[in-house]
Amino acid sequence: MGKQIEIMAPAGSFDSLAAAIQGGANSIYFGIEQLNMRARAANNFTFDDLETIASTCEKDNIRSYLTLNTIIYDHDLSLMKRIVDKAKETGITAVIASDQAVINYANSIGLEVHISTQTNVTNLETIKFFSHFADVMVLARELSLKQVKDITNGIVKDEIRGPSGELVEIEIFAQGALCMAVSGKCYLSLHTNNSSANRGACVQNCRRTYEVKDEDGNELIIDNEYIMSPKDLCTIGFFDDIIKSGVKVLKIEGRGRAPEYVKIVTQCYREAANAYLEGTYTKEKIAEWDKQLATVYNRGFWDGYYLGQELGEWSDVHGSKATTRKKYIGKGVHYFPKAGIAEFKLETHSLKIGDKILITGPTTGVVESEIKELMVEEVMYDEIKKGVNFTTPLDTIIRNSDKLYVVKELDESQIGVQR
Repeated sequence: MGKQIEIMAPAGSFDSLAAAIQGGANSIYFGIEQLNMRARAANNFTFDDLETIASTCEKDNIRSYLTLNTIIYDHDLSLMKRIVDKAKETGITAVIASDQAVINYANSIGLEVHISTQTNVTNLETIKFFSHFADVMVLARELSLKQVKDITNGIVKDEIRGPSGELVEIEIFAQGALCMAVSGKCYLSLHTNNSSANRGACVQNCRRTYEVKDEDGNELIIDNEYIMSPKDLCTIGFFDDIIKSGVKVLKIEGRGRAPEYVKIVTQCYREAANAYLEGTYTKEKIAEWDKQLATVYNRGFWDGYYLGQELGEWSDVHGSKATTRKKYIGKGVHYFPKAGIAEFKLETHSLKIGDKILITGPTTGVVESEIKELMVEEVMYDEIKKGVNFTTPLDTIIRNSDKLYVVKELDESQIGVQR
């Protein structure tokens, strides 16, 4: 990849795939059916979507990674092999795997393998072992940057090469949700709901409110923290240190999150990577990226374990701490390219001049705009109510499958409050 830093974006739907491309991703990762760690949480693609995903990524010159990173039982083997065969056939770039059955089979048919964080890679000897199968490895999220640097230095010193003959590349998570369990290996959901997190079916018990009491009925005061729910990882403030540690691929978590999250987060990290390479990575830019990242879903931010933090920082609210909130209000109807006019049906709420809107769709991706004109049946309005079709100037083509949202800024009292 030369000097370019690979920014890998999540894709839980075709809307998010388009958003990742718009945000400047070098690669995307996604899951299909049930054999991935977001089988329940995301709008997963299907087996039949593989060809479209591969061709879309190839057209936009980005790499496509299929996650097959759950534990695999005997009854899963035939499905796993069918999926891996199809990925190879359609031109998917690589498979991200943790179970040795997937790793071995993908390697045996010549499909590139990346080692998932679920394998909990924490040392150089493990790198050497997996180098027989894989060119890229995701390190455990619990490592410090010093430990990461020791591993990347060891790869160069010992010339540890993958099946391609190139030195093994290291990937780490840069942004997004963290789990209270080491490398995500949690059994709480299985215990309470018979729904295994290690099979992609976590019910997220850790994100709930709990009362903690001892045998005598004394309640533990926990300072309004959700003591099993970590804040989201954010590394954009020390992006330079991550690159200096020898990391080649930065992965953004969020296959279950909205397209605008994917676009904005990917865009921020793409800009940070470009700024680092151009020598323009500054505190002022970091502050602006922080502001942008805060506008989309998040549980608050912390540095993870990269800077030597021994314990997690816990979220103090239920849900998102985003500084903006979107509300669905309608859908696309038609676009008039010569006039640069978009027509929408306003199905709910009202809309007025000056409102910020968000449009998402499988082909459109994510479009952000501000309402400057509102017209209904060739009459101009300052505000319109639900139930009408309206037109407004828009530079981007929209489709009748697109969804329309109004975006509101939140004050401090509203942040973290569910609506």
